[in-house]
Amino acid sequence: MARLLWLSAARPGRSSEITTARYSKLVERLRAHELGAIGDLGFIGMDDGVDNPVVITGYKAARTKPLTSAKKQVNKLIASVRAVCEHAFAHLKNWRILSKLRLHVRHTSTLLRALHVLTNLEVTRCALGW
Repeated sequence: MARLLWLSAARPGRSSEITTARYSKLVERLRAHELGAIGDLGFIGMDDGVDNPVVITGYKAARTKPLTSAKKQVNKLIASVRAVCEHAFAHLKNWRILSKLRLHVRHTSTLLRALHVLTNLEVTRCALGW
């Protein structure tokens, strides 16, 4: 069952995911709660903790150096784990109001947090067969 645990405050659409994660101090929050995250290739460089990384990302091929088969396998494994998170976001995106949302980011954050609660209730309800 895919459930979202936390949503950051909304940021302007021009902000990249890694910028938003840095702004909301995601790495520090994860470390404080002894949690980890698996991110897509857009999060490479997010966490510099080489010995104990909090944010795990896949490998990106360089223009002149293709990925080894081992790195490709790691990327597949990470993608399969990330699929669960993507399903949770898909549940959240089912709300029609999000399709043409034009609000101030503060109001967007409030709306998203309310939809986050409702989405998790709906996912739980469906999982329990209510």
